[in-house]
Amino acid sequence: MDKDKIFALLIGKKKSTGFPGKNIMNINGLPSCEYGFKAATKIGIKNIFVSTDCETISKIGSKYSANLIKRPPNLATPDSLTEDVLVHAYKEIIKIKKKPEIIVLLFANNPAISIDLILEGIKKLSEDKTYDSAFSVSKYNMFSPTRARKINNDKIESFIPLNLIGNVSSIRSSQGDVYFCDLSVQVIRSRVFENMSEGMQPFQWMGKKSYPLKNSYGFDIDEEWQKTAIEVWLKNNWKYE
Repeated sequence: MDKDKIFALLIGKKKSTGFPGKNIMNINGLPSCEYGFKAATKIGIKNIFVSTDCETISKIGSKYSANLIKRPPNLATPDSLTEDVLVHAYKEIIKIKKKPEIIVLLFANNPAISIDLILEGIKKLSEDKTYDSAFSVSKYNMFSPTRARKINNDKIESFIPLNLIGNVSSIRSSQGDVYFCDLSVQVIRSRVFENMSEGMQPFQWMGKKSYPLKNSYGFDIDEEWQKTAIEVWLKNNWKYE
């Protein structure tokens, strides 16, 4: 695939309610959002975009020649949907540049980015046109549906009916391996942005068919404890200075 047809898009807003400052906090010596810009640059992506209402993120992006997409206030609230942010950004991208074939999507609050997985995702989408996207997934059997609970009238109950799952026991892998989309690496065809409402819930930007990129672990940081885990990931895996 022509490298000029592969774009990168980093998204992140100024205010965050769960963990304030998560998009620009210092993680192992760098602002969290800067890892995404570094990854895109290391791959050799020439067309980098950043959708934000945050001056700090914008300023960091300018170091990597990122094109700024000013996020409107209605897309920078706690209730703003990522899908709407992405559709807005895509429309701005095609105004500024030619239409890309693939967009590498990066989250400002997720520095656990494997360039090897990005390249694997690009390769898979280049070889097999039936895939709409390639997403990194992490195996978290300890968070399986069999262990999920809710509290109802001060009583602990199963989150879902366990008869929906074939094998249930206290062994964490009894139901089989459980994978979660960790949102560390997301390689997406343009057609997904043009048909966002047709994608799988809850992450409609996956499209209808997504290829799994198996990650050791990762997640977008929304709680303070996650920062420590990502710092360990970076210490063991980040090799792209």
